Amino acid sequence: QVQLVEAGGGLVLAGGSLRLSCVRSGRTFGMYAMGWFRQAPGKEREFVSAISWSATKTLYADSVKGRFTISRDNAKNTVYLQMNSLKPEDTAVYYCAAKDLGIRDYVPLRETYDYWGQGTQVTVSS
Repeated sequence: QVQLVEAGGGLVLAGGSLRLSCVRSGRTFGMYAMGWFRQAPGKEREFVSAISWSATKTLYADSVKGRFTISRDNAKNTVYLQMNSLKPEDTAVYYCAAKDLGIRDYVPLRETYDYWGQGTQVTVSS
């Protein structure tokens, strides 16, 4: 019954910015972590960023450190990914994911998530 819906993708020029959002609906009991993944054509899905329930812990892939910022608004059940200084190699379908944590707050290992969104296309043109 949990659904994740991403939004905010689009076409931008290299160096531009986009802000992705992902809203979780359905059952929400206890804490949950959220993350972002992406998949480019012909490539395996890769980890981008993740954030703990309290937002005190965040993780970023080396390829996006310093350019992307993950944040969340638990009152809105929403996670965001602010993407700056976009590069053509950032082009991919971006997926958000959620991991139920129960009573413990942590950042789960990549790919260890319970729910996934349908993805939003991000295209960066040089």
